[in-house]
Amino acid sequence: MCGFIGILRPSGHVFADICDGLVSIQHRGQDAAGIATFEPPRFHLKRGSGLVRDVFIPDDARRLTGSLGIGHVRYPTIGGTGEENAQPFVLNHPFGIALAHNGNLTNYHELARSLGREDCRLMDSTCDAEVIINVLADELVRRRAEWFSVDLLFAAIQGSMGRLKGAYSVVGAVAGQGLFAFRDPLGIKPILMAERPENGGIAFCVASESVVLDVLDFHRTENIQPGEAVFISRAGEVTRRTLSAGQHHPCLFEYVYFARPDSFLDHVSVYKTRLRLGQKLAESWRKTGIQADVIIPIPESATTAAMSMARELGIKYREGFVKNRYIGRTFIMANDQMRRSSVRAKLNPIQLEFEGKDVLLVDDSIVRGNTSRQIVALARASGARKVFFAAYSPPLRYPCVYGIDMSTKLEFIAKDRTEQEVAREIGADFVLYQTLEDLEESTREGNAQLTTFCNACFTGRYPTNDVTPEVLEAIEGDRLSAHEPVPPKS
Repeated sequence: MCGFIGILRPSGHVFADICDGLVSIQHRGQDAAGIATFEPPRFHLKRGSGLVRDVFIPDDARRLTGSLGIGHVRYPTIGGTGEENAQPFVLNHPFGIALAHNGNLTNYHELARSLGREDCRLMDSTCDAEVIINVLADELVRRRAEWFSVDLLFAAIQGSMGRLKGAYSVVGAVAGQGLFAFRDPLGIKPILMAERPENGGIAFCVASESVVLDVLDFHRTENIQPGEAVFISRAGEVTRRTLSAGQHHPCLFEYVYFARPDSFLDHVSVYKTRLRLGQKLAESWRKTGIQADVIIPIPESATTAAMSMARELGIKYREGFVKNRYIGRTFIMANDQMRRSSVRAKLNPIQLEFEGKDVLLVDDSIVRGNTSRQIVALARASGARKVFFAAYSPPLRYPCVYGIDMSTKLEFIAKDRTEQEVAREIGADFVLYQTLEDLEESTREGNAQLTTFCNACFTGRYPTNDVTPEVLEAIEGDRLSAHEPVPPKS
């Protein structure tokens, strides 16, 4: 899962806005960041490993000039860490294209081989965004057009959609022409666009979360629909066209964990969804008959649902863990060793909130169990009499092949285990999961038009219908090899 932004202004430079926008979605990726801007006659590109604040320096504002640009924050799924896998990617032919995306191609290896074998295109990275930009370039070249046109671009995007499999939301720029974006036919990954009056014209922004648009004061926000492509010309003319329609399957885990609570995705408030999830979880907790003295969230994604649950149950709500805000999100760290070592540095308990109490901890999910196990141990070491654990998502049991760091079947603590067995594994007295029905209902309440979802990580049902055991094995192999510990130098 990654974050991106694209901006086109009638005049002036976009670098500062793109930087601010990327900071607002830094939670979507902490491995690398990049920005590409266009000022005639060339693209200016800066990519690097680390956070936005580490990659870009004041001197970059003087070099990355132009009123058209795109930016990206990355955490790795396909492809390992390293600057060569950072986005955006830029090609000089045809026309000059810059591109970034969020998602994951399930046929990455197949496409990379065919691009090399049939089209003589060399991949310089192991990132699937490079495959996407080369497929798009190949589709443009095949049409043998001498001049750029919107119809040409849309025909090439439609051809690309016929070759790309998996989940992808894409933003890009064509040198001297404008900003474009498109979304996979099932709309698994979010993508939005908005505008603002500026300098006697209109500025446009495309982003992977609505919080970017809020922070940068863009308005009239619209979702780019499944299978839709958008082109915004330098003159501010907007062209939208549905190229490959399918039934919408937005990712449920966006609402559980990835998105900021102040974001709207497909017209659904993430904050209100988590409030509803807390209410649903409270209903399930009542049925257990277990009494807790206090509800304590695991900061920060679980805070909203935990407050809602506590209010519904009439149980005291306390923030018993203090989070070090300078430690990144442990879920999206590059490997398991980094996750384990960072949990204790990230959270520190307030002992008075645990001593002699039956404590109900609330978190967004339980994935591998390492973080949950350490948190339960912290609660017991702080004097908790009993420690219960509730997750406001269902049990995660199946690999995500669409861009979330859950690509290996060996990682899931809930795989082939009951709730009681999971409780024993993490050291809790009791574990409660949200039901899938309650998760889907809580999300759908924000937008009744969302009739289906991508719930593959909970059910093993992959909506793209191309995920075979062989595909799962290949993606799992990629994930394991990309994050093997690097041996120390002798």
